[in-house]
Amino acid sequence: MEKVGKILIVDDDKNILRSLKILLDGEFDIVKTISNPNLILSEYTKYHFDVVLLDMNFSAGINTGNEGIYWLNEILKIDQKAAVVLITAYGDVNLAVKAMKEGATDFIIKPWNNEKLIYTLKSALKIRQSQLQIDQLSKDNKSLSSEISKPRDKIIGSSAEMQQVFSMVEKVASTDANILILGENGTGKELIAREIHKNSARSTKPMITVDMGAISDTLFESELFGHKKGSFTDAKDDRTGRFEIANGGTLFLDEIGNIPVSLQSKLLTAIQKQEITPVGSNKPISIDIRLITATNKNLNELIQEGLFREDLFYRINTVQIELPPLRKRKDDIIPIAEYYLKFYTTKYDKPTLKISNKASESLLNYSWPGNIRELRHAMEKAVILSNDTTLRPEDFMLRQEEKTSDWPLKFEEIERMAIQRALQNNSGKIIDAAKELGLTRQTLHNKIKKYNLQS
Repeated sequence: MEKVGKILIVDDDKNILRSLKILLDGEFDIVKTISNPNLILSEYTKYHFDVVLLDMNFSAGINTGNEGIYWLNEILKIDQKAAVVLITAYGDVNLAVKAMKEGATDFIIKPWNNEKLIYTLKSALKIRQSQLQIDQLSKDNKSLSSEISKPRDKIIGSSAEMQQVFSMVEKVASTDANILILGENGTGKELIAREIHKNSARSTKPMITVDMGAISDTLFESELFGHKKGSFTDAKDDRTGRFEIANGGTLFLDEIGNIPVSLQSKLLTAIQKQEITPVGSNKPISIDIRLITATNKNLNELIQEGLFREDLFYRINTVQIELPPLRKRKDDIIPIAEYYLKFYTTKYDKPTLKISNKASESLLNYSWPGNIRELRHAMEKAVILSNDTTLRPEDFMLRQEEKTSDWPLKFEEIERMAIQRALQNNSGKIIDAAKELGLTRQTLHNKIKKYNLQS
């Protein structure tokens, strides 16, 4: 029979420790003994034992059992689900009941029967393992509930460009290859990631999404790898990181080009070793994930500028999928518009609304700098504000695009126009416009000042 479980035995009688170690070494994977109870917490934190076999009395001449209950409570402070079996030489039912009420898993009485002792410890181990499984299922269910509650868009595309993308998705979905999805903002990178996950062998497990552009540098490790209670000022409780929550499933890191180079080595190490260590812990946790990443940035340029690690790029880029912008897949514009028309007319109870021919022509002729996201918002706004049964070009309130006969433009003019458009796309929000342009917030702020643009 395979030995499983890590047992810590605490007793001030070294003869008892020796005999228990000999007895239990053949039953459990790791059996550690200590005679000094002051070492309990440091040993427990270091090795994360499954079961603690704890004597009730340590001080000579004191037989109240209070010392055992004290150390029981100290263990439970650092691990609420710890499995602690108490040893007492005094068959005091009241003391045993008190210990069980305090959180002990079970107790045994000296002198013990070896078979009963082993049975009691293995029962405590099973209880511990069951609790951990319940915790993991709870985490999975919470993650799944969170994912299920998110609004779902549908991938629409009959154009030749999108058929190539679908063909690539079909080829890679069944593998565990790391995928890098490239494309402008609003092109549907997360939808493609979800399609890969849905058609993979991991589809019954959650796909966990992390917006890397929204994580501050100080919370990077906590968010991805988790943390232990008290590991820093605001760590009020243990937190499970996204890597661990995604275990067995898919981890989607969006906007990976936004990770500061100073933090990229930590991500690379986790991916390479397939393990993470929560902040405040020294115990690595093995993880089994399928990694999908996405960015709107040119990672090759960032590598040349020293802003993205080349080894990380190769690690995440086993297969690369590039999504075309909406202006390069015009055959899909009207089908996508019709899809969102149906969605929003149902949502806002306007079932008779149609798109006029002139409106369709207007939609086709617009360049959609915000891609599918902009088209969706335009459709929702038009449906909400319309008082007629037909949507006309003016209902979509599409921005007038700048035209010039002075082509080619100077670089500064192109940059100025791009910044203006990004600010318009994001309602003047600098941080969102910077993300769209692939710039830092400070860089965009400096360029706004340079071109005397209003943010």
